[in-house]
Amino acid sequence: MKKNKLIKKIILFGIFSYVCFIFISQESDLVIYRRQRKEYETQIQEELNIKEELALKKENISSDEYIEQLAREQLNLYMPNEKVFIDISK
Repeated sequence: MKKNKLIKKIILFGIFSYVCFIFISQESDLVIYRRQRKEYETQIQEELNIKEELALKKENISSDEYIEQLAREQLNLYMPNEKVFIDISK
């Protein structure tokens, strides 16, 4: 009779220990997953911001003002009746 009680207590202690071990390991996994989730959410937000900026650029690319600005800055082109002054003191 005492042997059966001792075996039951050992089994219950083993089950309790196993459940505690599983709970602790799962909790540490959850902490890791939450941290990764925050990183991914931050990354997603950054990518959405980039997407928004690119959408605005896409709208402006076909505008006359953008084309004129690009021609002036990168190709050194000017309007036909426009006077250009070059600073030679440099």
